Order: sequence, then structure tokens, then C-alpha cells
Amino acid sequence: MALNREERSAFLAEPHVAALSVDAGAGRAPLTVPIWYQVEPDGTVWIMTGLDSRKNRLISAAGRFTLMVDRLEPTIRYVSVEGPVIGTEPASIEQLREMSARYLPAEKVDGYVDFAWKNHGEQVVVRMRPERWVSSDLGSV
Repeated sequence: MALNREERSAFLAEPHVAALSVDAGAGRAPLTVPIWYQVEPDGTVWIMTGLDSRKNRLISAAGRFTLMVDRLEPTIRYVSVEGPVIGTEPASIEQLREMSARYLPAEKVDGYVDFAWKNHGEQVVVRMRPERWVSSDLGSV
């Protein structure tokens, strides 16, 4: 059964690791990789990636991407959201901290943020406005 707007939003607000897919160009299948994401109160989705990463180059070229998140328990549920990029900006340490706090235990955040800020190279935040949704809760099987 498809999820309604509130159910989709609530599910995306949970800290699932997403699969990001973006057009990889002629003769290539889409690039699909795991990624952390964040959702703003207005529904805008954002990711953080390396400025010089293949993901960022492909997203810039395509102008849009898809995120798909799923879970197996307590029911089999997924949400896939696709939309256009509405902005790209240099990432801040505050955004890195916010994203890290979403996924890591509190006692690990400072150490990870310090390491990532020093070692992962220049990062960008890419914002996407959801346009198309595919979702379902298949119940427990």
C-alpha cells in the first residue's frame, strides 16, 4: 500500500541510509551509491558530498537525482523521491555536524566531524526539491 504524504515525510525523517541514483551518461547505467541525507521542515532534501566527487559532477550535469530509502522491520517499507537540484553551496562544519549527529551516536560525533573536516576534502551541500514519489508499506511477510 502506498504511503500518504505524512507517512512518507515521517519515514524520511528517520535516519536511514539512502541509495542515491543519478544519470551517469550515455552508455552507462545510473550511478547508485549509499549516502547520508537530511530533510528540512519544508520537505527539501539535502546531501553532502565531495566537491570533486563523481557524484557531484554527475548531479551537476543531470540537474536532478533520486534517493531511495528502505527498511525491513517492523514492516517492509520504502520511499523513493526524485527531484531537481535547487541549490549547491559549500558545506559548513555545522552542516557536517548536523548530518553526523543524525547517523552517529552522540559520543562519536565530535571525533568523526574533526576527522572528516580535516581529511575528506572540500564538501558541498546539494539540495533537492522532491517532485516524484514512489512508496509502499508491504507489511510483514
